[in-house]
Amino acid sequence: MPVTVAPDLQAIVDRIAAEMAGREERGKVADYIPGLARVDPKHFGIAVATHDGRMFAAGDADAAFSIQSVSKVFALTIALGKVGDALWKRVGREPSGNAFNSIVQLEAEQGIPRNPFINAGAIVVSDVVLAGHAPKEAIGEILRFVRDLAGDDGIVIDDEVAQGEADTGFRNAALANYMRSFGNIHHPVDQVLGVYFHQCALAMSCRQLARAGRFLMHEGQHPDTGFNIVSPMRARRINALMMLCGHYDGSGEFAFRVGIPGKSGVGGGILCVVPGIASIAVWSPGLNERGNSTLGSLALERLAAATGWSVFNQREPG
Repeated sequence: MPVTVAPDLQAIVDRIAAEMAGREERGKVADYIPGLARVDPKHFGIAVATHDGRMFAAGDADAAFSIQSVSKVFALTIALGKVGDALWKRVGREPSGNAFNSIVQLEAEQGIPRNPFINAGAIVVSDVVLAGHAPKEAIGEILRFVRDLAGDDGIVIDDEVAQGEADTGFRNAALANYMRSFGNIHHPVDQVLGVYFHQCALAMSCRQLARAGRFLMHEGQHPDTGFNIVSPMRARRINALMMLCGHYDGSGEFAFRVGIPGKSGVGGGILCVVPGIASIAVWSPGLNERGNSTLGSLALERLAAATGWSVFNQREPG
């Protein structure tokens, strides 16, 4: 059967939010960054932006949170716009199978990160975004890009979270310096990390994040302006990377249970894209042992089951 927007989507979203509100096991908030450690684990929000321009939301859908590694989707899009497929000479496209901040693979693979969504790969992407800019200009470019995608100038960078990232980011500094030793970081490490930490500190609500992801469900086209953010092929490839690598070493489990391309962050957010159908954002700050939102993942599993939106569902041709 062809996949469409369920006529009772608001009821589905409301039901999922009600179920998540009653859950006792919510995971553990990321406590190594002070700005994240103070977030109440009782939060849950969900927003679904559909291809026909509607928005369905429930729970804390308008509460801003630190999107953390979800931002890697937007930074990757900018980097591909700058250097195209030359990026893949510096970053791989394979699942890592290791923790998001692991240094083990870098040694075995001569400083080439396995994919752009683990920390090492995202740091290389930040290095690409930084080219030709002062760090503040590169950070501003990322912020303007996300604001444009969401159609919302109220999106900001949480400076406290960014500073907390810098104060505690010793392993990220190690990753960056290690890659620089192989020649895969071209700018001063402190500048590259400054871009990376500020990008991760973007503060957005589920509603804003779902809107920002819409170009990936529209084959790369901005739904408000008709402008091509990326080509249809590049949009498909970004979605493929989200499916394969978007949840670190939990990506296989997420594909198994949810079956929708997605990118998670340790702030508890997840952005998912159902090509041609919807852009979805969920947020619940409690994380599982792999650094992905416990309730966010469960909510998306419930949503996929209720709507039939798994990309592995059989569809009619044409």
